[in-house]
Amino acid sequence: MSMSLNRSLLLGAAALLMTGSAFAAGPAKADLEYLNPSPESAKAWPFSDAVRVGDLLFVSGKLGNVPGTMDLAPGGIQGETRQTMENIKNTVERYGGSMDRPVKCTVFLADIAEWGAMNEVYKEYFPNNRPARSALGVSGLALNARVEIECIFAL
Repeated sequence: MSMSLNRSLLLGAAALLMTGSAFAAGPAKADLEYLNPSPESAKAWPFSDAVRVGDLLFVSGKLGNVPGTMDLAPGGIQGETRQTMENIKNTVERYGGSMDRPVKCTVFLADIAEWGAMNEVYKEYFPNNRPARSALGVSGLALNARVEIECIFAL
């Protein structure tokens, strides 16, 4: 082996050893807060409305239901998407965030053929800073919804 290859291998091994010792000490604990709009909602559902980890807000998947009801907004995929995004916006603002600081969203569609119609409404909510995003078709959503969206925001 050449001298530079030996040196590269030695440096790589040293880096691995240093990394391993950092993990052995354990990662630093981040501030973690489970958020719910009320004690009743915390008991009613098997998930949090959102979770704050440091300066990130993880918003649980939202449907296009009219707030306070289990009724989906009228208007098909676009009506449900608009209500879904309003529900996300309300959650983000409730916990001190802003729709201007999205990081990542995941969109679940009951029918992937509605991707274009959903996007027409979705992009209205992120006119300047568009988050990284995944979108996929699924075989079913709660309440027989057309769309569910979950997002991560920087605070």
